[in-house]
Amino acid sequence: MAADHGFIADCRARLAFDLLANTWNAVVVWALRAGPSRPGELRERIGGISPKVLTGTLRRLRFNGLVERRAYAGSPPRVEYTLTGLGLTLLEPVEAFGVRVFEHGEDVMAARERAEAAEHAPG
Repeated sequence: MAADHGFIADCRARLAFDLLANTWNAVVVWALRAGPSRPGELRERIGGISPKVLTGTLRRLRFNGLVERRAYAGSPPRVEYTLTGLGLTLLEPVEAFGVRVFEHGEDVMAARERAEAAEHAPG
């Protein structure tokens, strides 16, 4: 951030946080790193995401210019999604965040366990 404007509504840092705040945005961007994929392939690669949630996530990513949708005529017609140039710029920060979580995930889980134990402790 070049200037500290807090996190006002039109702040670019807030836009970045909003893009990554949705759990599925970063997951879908990461799943698309290997190239164009059909929705069924994405669901299989990601696991645990419903068709409705995937569709909503892809629409949100398209709206923000991160993903492109390509429809192909044929029988049956098919659709593929791919990262745009702008979407590709998110791969490095998403990977860095993933590395951080991998390195410190056990610390976070231990903190959660301590907090839960303290909430349930008598007294």
